[in-house]
Amino acid sequence: MAEDFHISHIRSGLTSQLPDRDPEETAEWIESFDDLVETQGTERAQFIVRSLLQRAGAKSVGVPMVTTTDYVNTIPVDQEPAFPGKEEIERRYRAWMRWNAAVMVHRGQHPDIGVGGHISTYAGAATLYEVGFNHFFRGKDHPGGGDQVFFQGHASPGMYARAFMEGRLSEADLDGFRQEKSKAGHALPSYPHPRNMQDFWEFPTVSMGIGPMNAIYQAQSNRYLHNRGLKDTSDQQVWAFLGDGEMDEPESRGLLQLAANEKLDNLNFVINCNLQRLDGPVRGNGKIMQELEAFFRGAGWNVIKVVWGREWDELLEKDEHGALVEIMNQTPDGDYQTYKAESGGFVREHFFGKSPETKEMVADLTDEQIWNLKRGGHDYNKVYAAYKAATEFQGKPTVILAKTVKGYGLGPHFEGRNATHQMKKLTLEDLKAFRDHLRIPITDEQLEADPYLPPYYHPGKDSPEIQYMMERRAELGGSVPERRTRHDEVQLPGDKAYEVAKRGSGKQQAATTMAFVRLLKDLMRDKEFGKRVVPIIPDEARTFGMDSFFPTAKIYNPKGQNYLSVDRDLVLAYKESISGQLIHPGINEAGAVAAFTAAGTSYATHGEPLIPVYVFYSMFGFQRTGDSFWAAADQMTRGFIIGATAGRTTLTGEGLQHADGHSPLLASTNPAVVTYDPAYGYEIGHIMRAGLERMYGGKHADPNVMYYLTVYNEPITQPAEPEELDVDGLLKGIYLAAPAKVDGPRTQLLASGVAVPWALDAQRILADEWGVSADVWSVTSWTELRRDGLAAEEEAFLNPGSEARTPFVTEQLAGATGPIVAVTDYMKAVPDQIRQFVPNEFATLGADGFGFSDTRAAARRFFKIDAHSVVVKALELLGRRGEVDADAAAKAFAKYRLDDVNAGTTGNAGGDA
Repeated sequence: MAEDFHISHIRSGLTSQLPDRDPEETAEWIESFDDLVETQGTERAQFIVRSLLQRAGAKSVGVPMVTTTDYVNTIPVDQEPAFPGKEEIERRYRAWMRWNAAVMVHRGQHPDIGVGGHISTYAGAATLYEVGFNHFFRGKDHPGGGDQVFFQGHASPGMYARAFMEGRLSEADLDGFRQEKSKAGHALPSYPHPRNMQDFWEFPTVSMGIGPMNAIYQAQSNRYLHNRGLKDTSDQQVWAFLGDGEMDEPESRGLLQLAANEKLDNLNFVINCNLQRLDGPVRGNGKIMQELEAFFRGAGWNVIKVVWGREWDELLEKDEHGALVEIMNQTPDGDYQTYKAESGGFVREHFFGKSPETKEMVADLTDEQIWNLKRGGHDYNKVYAAYKAATEFQGKPTVILAKTVKGYGLGPHFEGRNATHQMKKLTLEDLKAFRDHLRIPITDEQLEADPYLPPYYHPGKDSPEIQYMMERRAELGGSVPERRTRHDEVQLPGDKAYEVAKRGSGKQQAATTMAFVRLLKDLMRDKEFGKRVVPIIPDEARTFGMDSFFPTAKIYNPKGQNYLSVDRDLVLAYKESISGQLIHPGINEAGAVAAFTAAGTSYATHGEPLIPVYVFYSMFGFQRTGDSFWAAADQMTRGFIIGATAGRTTLTGEGLQHADGHSPLLASTNPAVVTYDPAYGYEIGHIMRAGLERMYGGKHADPNVMYYLTVYNEPITQPAEPEELDVDGLLKGIYLAAPAKVDGPRTQLLASGVAVPWALDAQRILADEWGVSADVWSVTSWTELRRDGLAAEEEAFLNPGSEARTPFVTEQLAGATGPIVAVTDYMKAVPDQIRQFVPNEFATLGADGFGFSDTRAAARRFFKIDAHSVVVKALELLGRRGEVDADAAAKAFAKYRLDDVNAGTTGNAGGDA
């Protein structure tokens, strides 16, 4: 009973809940089924069983969903296709690559270098990759357009080793592994980092969990391009190589339903089930392959298990009574890991010795033969059969669960050890054993000359193995991975598309969110450009006023709309379409960023530029998905990120977890994000136009950026664009929005976004009630001003003795006298970014601390960021200088009841929340 409980969570238990009332009849049914398999094969047996299951459902016979199958290969031996390659040749150069990958990392551990690296992941996964490279992964010159392959980050040494064999990398390049500046010109990044190796890597994957979800949305993006008629992607596959430990990341599993719902049969996950994560077993007491099988099958995926190599086929065929399969089912992963760290004799005693039948099965095998019973992920035939079945399967995405040994072939110090992931170098004894195992023609003397510098091995480009390898890649369309940036020309919109932004809102009030939406609508209407825009909106489109896009641009759904919409009679009815333009991921910011990344890199992945515009709600962008935006930066994504319902006090009523007072700071940590906090529609127009010019105008040195704009839901009167607008200042981060209208003691008010109207109100109050002259500046980007200032300091540091460049913000404020008061709807640290570059006395007002739900006026008074708070702070600074009465600030504080949240008047109650 205790044993049954112990194994209950790793077996399907299909019959455990029902009594067998007629064992003799049961035996007859099983005998009949066995005869069917023997005489007509497994394919016919599968059809009969499925027919019976279907009939059982029709007769209301309760049949449980089979979420896990026995711990054996999914594809029966009689259904395995013949392996089309020359296995001996492929095995030889795979061995050379495994050697070179390990040596590259080992050489990086020279006492003078010590840069780290990972040996064991690729050693265990080499077969999984090589079957793909030799027979499946299509390069960009393939007539079908090429595949997208998401390589497991820790396996990168193997990809470098293959590129070395192909002549794409030199020995000097391999010696530049993880030394990206000190070996400039011969530098290889640690992991797949496209930004740092722009012609090689396509997809960053080593921040675990991001690879799986990005691969899913890459597959969706391929279908999106196809269904919208932008590019034929029907012959392209997406491959994602993942670790079984990585599958514990919520992002790894949390988006599987999209792939199933959209029937993305162009997507293949290959999970390297070596049963180990970074510190120990993934499921020591359980079976990770069975768990993943159940999870993926339940999510609607096609599941293929590759558990055992061909050496097990004969044993399993002898297993008439299922004793061997029973042991396979019952053995937990912790024991399987231990077996690979021991010996053939240990496996004989502790695995096969669990029953008399299985012990007798291997009685004629030597300990060495038992030790050489391989796991399926190391068998070319088994892996090839799985890949072929995956690419031919229709209607569902496929996951291949391939069982391997971490550190395979690296010797007893590495194979299957808990510490394997962290082990980065080999002893001289390890090197010799590894060389012998792989049959590398390198002598003991060569290894002993300097154990830190064992030689790489390459047989020469004219060797038959290299010729075969290159022929395979040529037939499949060229080298993989490879990143190309040649793309179709983008015809950017003309002046007409931006007219709506310049006009303002007239007598109506409109929030900057609505100003942005109106502009976006006109950009999408542009005859040539509009088709390239990809609006991406999690489940808040109506909040942003973007439901007007539903009936015109329509929501992308590869199944179309096969139901009668409840709002079909409304003007703004919810419309789904196979060729829809809007990506609507639901309540799913992680998926939205993955979709944004796929669309924003389409210029390189497909040579077909798309302009993603991801609109998110409040702080649920950079705070929730900052790691994904970092990966998007690595992948050199281009597009627009719109932080809607922005600000800590502007989104009324929503409360602590919605009140965004810090996203611009989070965005400032990402070097590829250009952050703006515009106050008016015309500012948005100029910023988006400049962004498009930078990304696709062809003249900017760094087009690989994402523009982040914060927009608000508070309606204001949007002014028309001033005739003498300082566009250069607007784009660089600051311009004079409203010069002082009176003479008197002078102060400067700097504000951004929704705070600019507060500053203008403060300007009026200061003039009318205190005789103070205030200039109001619209700071469209505190972050860009800071970056410019830091760049100026860096230039001066690197050029001692040369005249230092003046930062732009310092230059803009050169003639502005008096103290500065800076105010935003964010925490003080946002405007404080420019403090060191401003010569004037500088004070900051901000919404520090947690937000809360209340009226805008009350919240702004609480945080002391409203118009009257600006007035009091300006009077305080001027009073210290003796330019107004010393008690002016105190009088103003009392007059405006600054300590009373109910006395606030800044802001209105309009706008959707």
